[in-house]
Amino acid sequence: MRRLVVLDAPSNLGLRPPTAGSVPGCYKLAGALREQRLVRRLGADEGGVVVPPRYDRGDWAEGDGVFNAAAIATYTRKLADRIEHHVRAENFPVVLGGDCSIQLGASLALRRIGRYAIAVIDGSADFRHPGNSDRIGAAGGEELAIATGRGQRDLTDLEGLRPYVRDEDVRLLGIRDYDEQRAELTELKIMNATVGEIRERGAEELADTVLRTLEGPVTDGFWVHLDADVLDPSVMPAVDSPDPGGLLPHELAPLLRTVVRSERCVGLNLTIYDPDLDPDGSCAALLADILQTAFTG
Repeated sequence: MRRLVVLDAPSNLGLRPPTAGSVPGCYKLAGALREQRLVRRLGADEGGVVVPPRYDRGDWAEGDGVFNAAAIATYTRKLADRIEHHVRAENFPVVLGGDCSIQLGASLALRRIGRYAIAVIDGSADFRHPGNSDRIGAAGGEELAIATGRGQRDLTDLEGLRPYVRDEDVRLLGIRDYDEQRAELTELKIMNATVGEIRERGAEELADTVLRTLEGPVTDGFWVHLDADVLDPSVMPAVDSPDPGGLLPHELAPLLRTVVRSERCVGLNLTIYDPDLDPDGSCAALLADILQTAFTG
């Protein structure tokens, strides 16, 4: 495997405040994973930090579009610069978020280079956009829609590169069986598999099937977006939306291991885990174990 480089992207710009006057705690994700000695356990090199702008929704109100949009656009470019550098150097960036909007940094970076697919391992589709919702605002719940070109132009068309990822190059794994956006995804022919389908087929078999579709010559490679809320809240309660019916660690492990060990996989990001909701650090320990197993186990 190529040289792993751990890079912090501690942005919480894409989430709504958990309570009035507070900010989402997912910006502490990278620190909590480092406290688990993740860099050493992966045998990775140090990639430093891409510092985000301050979280400030100002006088934003419902109906105003995506809040923090200008800051997210600025951060997306900045993060893309760092990721692009590592991918071109044939390093493997492991990006520690942050909320899901950091995925846009990876998608923009890879779009600059060529045509790349994305394997999204997430408990929700994050496909909210003006065509299917009147509650646009939090980019952390909209990043897949934005990456595929749906939404306001100041986020979907940075550098004139819209879309960053084509619909047919998305593989979405681990959404809940009751996900409201699934019908639209299926109509658009965006490949998706629910938790129930993963269990029915077997995680390893499904991962192998998906990987074969990602390793074709159509694209230059693929990125992995891992959201901690793909796990069931019985084992991962420290997320902003702990919805029941998620994967268990022994089901996530073969999915993740299969895709990240492909020679066509060029990087991974981890998002949404909130240390403020994990006072004993057990969720951080679980995530560190899962990542170590995926890369070295």
